[in-house]
Amino acid sequence: MTLSPSWIICEHCDSLYQSVPLGKGQTAQCSRCGAVLARASRWSVQQLFALSITAAVLFVFANAFPVIKISLEGLSNEATLWQSVEALAYGRISLIAAVTGLTIILAPCLQIVLLCWLLGFANVGRAAPGFKMCMRTLEHLRPWSMLEVCLLGILVAIVKLAGMLDVHPGLGLWALSMLTVLIILISGKDIRRLWHDLEGRY
Repeated sequence: MTLSPSWIICEHCDSLYQSVPLGKGQTAQCSRCGAVLARASRWSVQQLFALSITAAVLFVFANAFPVIKISLEGLSNEATLWQSVEALAYGRISLIAAVTGLTIILAPCLQIVLLCWLLGFANVGRAAPGFKMCMRTLEHLRPWSMLEVCLLGILVAIVKLAGMLDVHPGLGLWALSMLTVLIILISGKDIRRLWHDLEGRY
């Protein structure tokens, strides 16, 4: 059975509901399991597109600049996200390096590219070429993007190393922090509104 975008399926219990317009601050909940089905959009398409462009800039900063710098008795070292993945690639844990690269570099990069692609066209009232495939890919990428886990790990490392070494957060860490927040804001349920907004154009 083909469902119109005006229908909503609960992700937790598969109950089916017809979509209704929501006012600002309102949410729709499943009457069967209580899960949140939809929230009123907090951002316009133009705002989401602007945030996506900002996320792209922050992604470049997060990968180009060191996330952490350590020093001891005149010796210092610093590392970017990519250098940390390269360090893991040596030895017997190269598989961990591949997973790390996928979750903190490749998946977020693809998310940002797809968001900019989709929202760029939506900003002028058009569906992007390959709209359906891009939207589905974006949904599948969400569990693989783990910037928040990476950020938490870096903060734990800073706290533990601070007692033994001089530890300084780098520009990359601040960019990573802001990027994590933006990715969560943009790629949540708000992006799904495009199915409804662009219905009949894809």
